[in-house]
Amino acid sequence: MDRLDAMATLIAAIDGGSLSAASRKLGMPLATVSRKVSELEAHLRTQLVVRTSRKLLLTEAGQIYVVASRRILDEVEEAERAASGEYRAPQGHLTITAPIMFGRMHVAPVVLAFLQAYPEIDARLVLADHVVSLIDDHVDVAVRVGPLPDSAMVATRLGEIRRVTCASPDYLAARGTPETLAALASHDCVMFEGLYANTVWSFGRGKQVVTVPVRSRFAVNTADAAIAAAVAGTGITRVLSYQVAEAVADGKLLLLLQSFEPEPLPVHLVYPAPSLLTLKLRAFLDFAGPRLKASIIG
Repeated sequence: MDRLDAMATLIAAIDGGSLSAASRKLGMPLATVSRKVSELEAHLRTQLVVRTSRKLLLTEAGQIYVVASRRILDEVEEAERAASGEYRAPQGHLTITAPIMFGRMHVAPVVLAFLQAYPEIDARLVLADHVVSLIDDHVDVAVRVGPLPDSAMVATRLGEIRRVTCASPDYLAARGTPETLAALASHDCVMFEGLYANTVWSFGRGKQVVTVPVRSRFAVNTADAAIAAAVAGTGITRVLSYQVAEAVADGKLLLLLQSFEPEPLPVHLVYPAPSLLTLKLRAFLDFAGPRLKASIIG
């Protein structure tokens, strides 16, 4: 069995929705298409697809295998192009991941512009505030906010983001504006547990770091909810600068204790270090890097 050929046949069937569609696309007898998929399942000793009267459905194992197969076939194609010296437009499937709010505000517009510039590339954007594994989840490139652990990944620095403390004008008018860190003890705070899962905030940098206990009046696990609560006057919150940029610009939130801000968080594009960087990934890095840098600075 030619496994690469079997992979391509399976993908054609899934993309077309049926074995018949794959037969037409590949110019291959239907019986041959069915045999190749069955042989692949027998080789793997697991069911990859469920055949219904209308379409093919992937099993859980099938979903994982198809994602990996797409990557493998893309890399084989890139290797053949490089070996032959042939130039073709970047094409294939690209998966990107980013934090939810940063991804929605900054990454999604860049990805949409990238798709317009490269019509032969399809993209999937995975937004999550937890760390998505590039290897286990078959992701091509990630936008990471925060310090990076040592790894074999390649990282391109895009800029940095401040951690800011803010509150609404109505809250500050009613409760007063804290001018010192010690003054926070008398204020209600909105805790964003995605970043800070306890009741202390750290300020300052280097040897000047100070940990301050605060009262959690309201705790949530998304930045959107924390910002909405602060705008509503519930208390003082602490999030990342880009998350409140619009609310600050509109006067709905005011920045506090700016001279005590902690070290900014770095932002990187992170991707595996393959022996051959695919053309589609190289195109995305060249396209997205400068635009993301500009959006962070802006």
